Amino acid sequence: MNASLNEKIQNVKWGKYKLEDLFESSNGNYDIQRKHINGVGDYVVTSGLTNNGIMGKSDVTAKVFKRGTITVDMFGLVFYRNFDYKMVTHARVFSLKPKISISDSQGLFIASAFSYIKNSFGFDNMCTWDKIKDLYIQLPTVNNHIDFHFIDSFVAELKVERIARLSAYLKASGLDNYELSDVDLQAIHEFESLTCNDWSEFKIGELFDRVKTIKLPYKADDLPKQPTGNYTLPCLTSSFQNQGLNYYAPIENATVLRNVISIPSNSDVYRAYYQPKDFTVLSDAYAIRWKKDDVIKITPEQYIFMVMCINKVTDLPIYSYKNKLGGWNIVKEKYIQLPVKNGVINFDLMGKYIIALKKLAIKEVAVYTEKEEQALLSVSD
Repeated sequence: MNASLNEKIQNVKWGKYKLEDLFESSNGNYDIQRKHINGVGDYVVTSGLTNNGIMGKSDVTAKVFKRGTITVDMFGLVFYRNFDYKMVTHARVFSLKPKISISDSQGLFIASAFSYIKNSFGFDNMCTWDKIKDLYIQLPTVNNHIDFHFIDSFVAELKVERIARLSAYLKASGLDNYELSDVDLQAIHEFESLTCNDWSEFKIGELFDRVKTIKLPYKADDLPKQPTGNYTLPCLTSSFQNQGLNYYAPIENATVLRNVISIPSNSDVYRAYYQPKDFTVLSDAYAIRWKKDDVIKITPEQYIFMVMCINKVTDLPIYSYKNKLGGWNIVKEKYIQLPVKNGVINFDLMGKYIIALKKLAIKEVAVYTEKEEQALLSVSD
C-alpha cells in the first residue's frame, strides 16, 4: 500500500460493529461432492484456500446463494462472493447475507475486516457462526454509521495501485506474453489426440523415492503462520491450504527441500503438490523426488504434469480421516498413467503441454489487467 493510501486509512474515524448486527447466516442444503462437479450450473463453494474455496460448477439441485454475500469456512477463511453459488454441507462452510445493501467494493472491504479470524480456527477448533456472531469488527465511520463513501473511494484507489503493480510484474516476468506459439498449439493438439494406446501405467515407487527428513521439535500450534524473526522456513503439514505450507520454522537443523512433490499422510484430502521453493516437512506429510536423475532431469513443468497424474489416484473422494489413504508404503504401490512414445515416457509432450496450459491460465489475468488499465485511463481522461 502506498504512502497516500496508508495515511488515508490511518486518519479515518473507526467504529465497532457486531457481526450479528450486520449479517444473517445460512447453510447449504445438499451434500454436494466432487462427483457432482460437471462444469455446468452454479459455482460450488467448499472449505479451503485452493481457488478461493471454489470446487467448480455443478447443476445438481441445491440451494443457490445470491451474489453479494460472504462465505466463511471451518478454517475461518472469509471470501466475498460477487456471483451466485451453492455450498457443500460436509466441509462446514456457511454464507453470510448482509442486512443492508452493499456494493462489491464494500463487500470486499467488510470481508477483509474480519479475515483475522482465520488465526483462531483449524481442524481442532472449527469455525461456526455461533462462535463468531458476537465478534466485533472495525469499519470506517461517519455520524455513527458505516462510511460507505470512504470505503468505495479507498477500494477504488487501492485497485488502481494493485492493477499497476500487477501489470508491472507481468511485464517484468514475461508473463504478459500469453499468445500461444506453434509449438504450444501443437502440444495441445498432440495431447488431445492421445488414445488409450498412447498411455502406459507406471508404479509410483519405481519413479520416485521418499525424501528422508530430520524430525523437527515443534508442534504446528507453537509456530507462527507468517515469517517472523528467524522463523522463515515454510513447514509442510497435512493441510491442503496454501499447498500445505502454513507455518514457519527456523532453518537451523531443518532439512531444506525444493523441486519435489509433497503428499499428505494423514488428512481429509490427499492432494499432492509440486513444491518449487525451499520448505521443510513438519508433520503428517512427506516429500518424494524423481529417482532417475541419472537418466533424465525433470523440469518443473514435467513435475507438475506428474502431480496431476498422481492426484488421479490419491486425491479421491473415497479418502478422508475416516478412510485414510495411508502413507508412502501404500502410495508407492499405486500405478499412475503417463503418456508414452516409442515405449518410453513422453517427457517432451508433458513439458510442452504444461507450458501451453500456463499461458492459457495467465491469459485471463493479463487480459483482465489490460482491460482494467484501459478502463482506468478512460476514467482519468
